[in-house]
Amino acid sequence: MSNFGRRLREHQVLVSQLIDLDKRGVIEEAIALLYSTLSCQLPILICGNGGSAADALHISGELVGIFLKPRKACNVICLNANVSVLTAWTNDYECESVFSRQVEAHGQLGGICWGISTSGNSQNVVLALKTARELGMKTLGLTGKSGGKMAQYCDVLIDTPSTITPRIQELHLLLYHYICEEVEVRLCQLPQIAMSN
Repeated sequence: MSNFGRRLREHQVLVSQLIDLDKRGVIEEAIALLYSTLSCQLPILICGNGGSAADALHISGELVGIFLKPRKACNVICLNANVSVLTAWTNDYECESVFSRQVEAHGQLGGICWGISTSGNSQNVVLALKTARELGMKTLGLTGKSGGKMAQYCDVLIDTPSTITPRIQELHLLLYHYICEEVEVRLCQLPQIAMSN
């Protein structure tokens, strides 16, 4: 078997493990939480580092834009997308509070802070979730196996069955695409959100 074939087989095994773990309950919790927040026009603040930053940006693009169905835009902000804030704050202060500072700026009671970290231990993501809790926001986490330090600050935690960063990120893509699709389907049933073609 080629290296490519082995890699695909490895991915297939992880997807099978994810199915066997039966994350339906926690994924449904995440969908319901996101739907209820967005249907009230409250903000979802998403953040991550490195590949998880790209995932956070991807999710915000799917929800602010359109995933599959025409609808009005959702109130979603990717905290790692504002280059001026990121560079100013980390240059003058510290990297650890770069996301929590933005949660202070944009967070609202009843909103959601969605943190993404393959290890679950990214300190700036952990602090963002902690700050969100202090502001009365709900918290959602997408991590690797066990959830790391983020677990204690997440109302809903979706942890994937791997400790290998690329494999975790591949599973994250499958999960958040499904979540975005399901949230959009529900939002399109609301007259104030749906748009005609």
